[in-house]
Formats: sequence, structure tokens, C-alpha cells
Amino acid sequence: MRILILSQYFIPETGAPQGRLLQWAKQLGKKGATVEILTAMPNYPEMKIHEGYRGKFYVSEEIQGVKTHRAWIYATPGKALFPRLMNYFSFVFTSLLAGIFKTGRYDYIFCESPPLFLGITAWLLKIFKGARLIFNVSDLWPESAEKLGLVTNRFLLGAASSLEGFLYRKSFLITGQTRGIVQNISARFPRKNVLWFKNGADVKELESMESDPGLRNRLGFSSADFLLLYAGIIGHAQGLEVLLLAAEKLRLTPAIKFLIMGSGPEKEKLLRMKEAKALDNVIFLESRPRKEVIPFIHASDLAVIPLKRLDLFKGAIPSKIFENLALKKPILLGVEGEAKELLIDNGHAGLAFIPEDPDDLANRVLYLYSHEQERIEFGINGYNYLLREFNPEIIINEFWNRINA
Repeated sequence: MRILILSQYFIPETGAPQGRLLQWAKQLGKKGATVEILTAMPNYPEMKIHEGYRGKFYVSEEIQGVKTHRAWIYATPGKALFPRLMNYFSFVFTSLLAGIFKTGRYDYIFCESPPLFLGITAWLLKIFKGARLIFNVSDLWPESAEKLGLVTNRFLLGAASSLEGFLYRKSFLITGQTRGIVQNISARFPRKNVLWFKNGADVKELESMESDPGLRNRLGFSSADFLLLYAGIIGHAQGLEVLLLAAEKLRLTPAIKFLIMGSGPEKEKLLRMKEAKALDNVIFLESRPRKEVIPFIHASDLAVIPLKRLDLFKGAIPSKIFENLALKKPILLGVEGEAKELLIDNGHAGLAFIPEDPDDLANRVLYLYSHEQERIEFGINGYNYLLREFNPEIIINEFWNRINA
């Protein structure tokens, strides 16, 4: 079986789909499939082409044993609608050319969405390659873009909704990262074949990555400091203002520190907020490749994972959760709905706080700060829950059986 994974985002970029797709490609390779990746020149989230890839239209390379095809993309840090559309549609065009002329034939085209527009390339490659289309939805689009206020143009929203329906109808299989996404699509397209394709984490791989016992000292922290880590995209959806507002309320407990690692469109605003409030207990760290993030998870006391308080996110499960569970770190989860039900109510992997509520977050932080044994138990609970419910081998087996049925 030959599978082409089509995604605008991939390693060495940091982010949820980048690591997830590489993990899936390697797991499917163990099943005997030949898996290749067709992706863009790395640029996310800084929106600048990485050194070594600049000025090139096409690059072929191997990443951890997976053949990877890269095509040029228009990358700019501009946040306006037109530059964002240029970014998306440039890769729609170049990935189609690279897919036609630089890759072979496949049994399946597996398309990662968002961006939704990449489905145009996937559908055309499906025709050119005589393949079946698997459309993977990690975020409902354009619904999420509309509710976050990122796209307000009614014509564009209507066109995107029509494209969404077209791509679902043309797909052999639709997969979704959360139960909520799957339920949403199944309700609108009841005749389609839809699968909950869970996120997860390879515990063996993560445990094999080295920790750095001296990291806390080099960062200027003592063993008495209580470190809360957020590592991920600093974007609109995360609502990271709540961390700074909670930190402001916790000034009188100077041992509590908030570490915010990453980059994204909201970072400059948060840096200005930190400066205006003189928050010495909030430390911003630069974005790092996934392998370099692992020592920071080891060095932290718990992970804090927020999203904005929107009905849209009641079906969301932030993927950064799973690496923390694999390393037995308790979580403070500011997400309502499915994530809370699975990981807090069922998995007992930590505590939940009300999204965008700094008072509730501050109270939860203080509780965990003073209850070390509970933190340890939450970490063990989360680790065991991950092994039972979000084991990549089990997840891939279910996917493999579905496409071979």
C-alpha cells in the first residue's frame, strides 16, 4: 500500500500536526505501507522560510526514514486576510505541481486540514494518481475561523463552507482528531464514513529522549521554585492572557513561575502586557524544536493548557496534553467539554479551571503548589490513561483496519 500525506505543516516546524503526521507515517511504515509526505518549505509559526530552504522551489529529503517532498510557499508575517490567502493558495498551486511531477502513484491521498483549501490539491491529486482521498480534520474550518473572528467576509465563509462539503463528499474516509469533530461531521454528512483518529503520544520514544537535570539552574530557578509550563503556539485560540492575569494574582507567592514557550501572532501583545504589569513571575522562552522542548517538560512541575471559552472548543483536545501525560506531568486544563470529560473526569490527570478565569486558575495553582502528593498521583494517573486510551499502536491499528476493510 502506498500513501501520500499532504500537509502544509511538517517537521522541523513545531506544532500539533507536524509531530502527529510524522508519528503516523512511521507507525504505518511498520505496518508495511510506503508513506511519503508532500509539504511546504518550513516556515511556521514565524512565517519565514527556514535557512537552507530559501530560494528553492522543490526539495526532496528524508526525515526519520520518511521520504519528504517540499514545495515553495509564499510566507509572510503579515496578519491581514490577503497575505494569509496568498500563503494558503500559493501552496495549493505549488503542491499540485510537485505532486504531479515529483511523486509517483498512490493508493491513498491523506490530506491534513486546516488549511481547508489544501483539499483542492488533494482532490486533484486523487484524480491524477487514481487514489482514494482520506480527509483528516484536526480543526473544523471555516467554523472555527468564523467564531474566532479571524474571517468575517460572508462571501469567503460561504465559499469555504461549500468547499468543505464538496471535499467531504469526495472523500473515501473522513477522519477527525476529536470525538466532537467526528460527531459534527457525521451529523451533517450521515452517509459518510467517519473515524475518530485520536491524537496520542509514543511513550517509548518520549522516554528515550534525554532530560536535562541542570536546566532549572541554568534558567535561574531553584528546586523550591514551582514551574508551570505552557509550550505551544501563542495564538488567538489559546487565550493566554489568563496566564498573565493569574500570575498577577500570585505575586505574593514568588516561588510560582509561569513559563510560556513558543511563538505566534499574539506573542508581542502578551510581551507588552507582561511589561505593563511588571510580571517578573512570567518568563517567555523562544520556540524550540520538539526534541528540545522535552527537557523543559521534565524540568517543570506541571503543564497549563488553556483555550478560549467558546462552544467551538468543547470538542477540542489540545495535542500538547499527551506529551505531558507521557512524561507523568500533571495538567491544569482550561478547556471545557470533551477534553475535561476524558482527561480530568475519567483520566484524573490533573485539575480543570474555568477557561479565561484568572481567579479560578490562580486558586488551582495554589492548591497544586501545596499538594505535592496529589501532583504525583495525577501524573501517574495521566500516564496510565494515555497507555490505555491514546496508545499510537492501537490508534493506527484501528485506522489500518478501516482502510483495509
